Amino acid sequence: MILYLDTSALVKRYFKEEHSEEVISHWQKAEKIVTSSVAYAETVACFYRKRREAGLSMKFMEKITRLFKLDWMSFVRVEVNDRLNKYIDSIVEKHPLRGFDAIHLASALVIYQKLPKDFVFVCFDQSLAKAAQEEGIKCFQGN
Repeated sequence: MILYLDTSALVKRYFKEEHSEEVISHWQKAEKIVTSSVAYAETVACFYRKRREAGLSMKFMEKITRLFKLDWMSFVRVEVNDRLNKYIDSIVEKHPLRGFDAIHLASALVIYQKLPKDFVFVCFDQSLAKAAQEEGIKCFQGN
């Protein structure tokens, strides 16, 4: 399976949240993990927001950040560039998405169009999941 994870799904790998177990189960079955290059900044920023809100130790943050960076090196990453912008233009005309959600869906479409068999898009935003499904992508959103 080719597994596309948006940032909300990625974070569930490192923090125990609702649906973390499902994300990890999909992750373990995946042949490849795919995400957008913007997920790096989104994920690290989320880690440190959680640290501030929950008073997590720097030792813990260093551990999960190190794990994330190791995982990051193994991901197939879709870069934001002019080619992707063409997908984004089409997506935002059809779907009411925020900017980073449009980037994630466009990134998923780039890979899905090349490898549609056994492709699963994982997100935890209803609008994004609906848009992905309307584009023909199998989506896990943890209902």
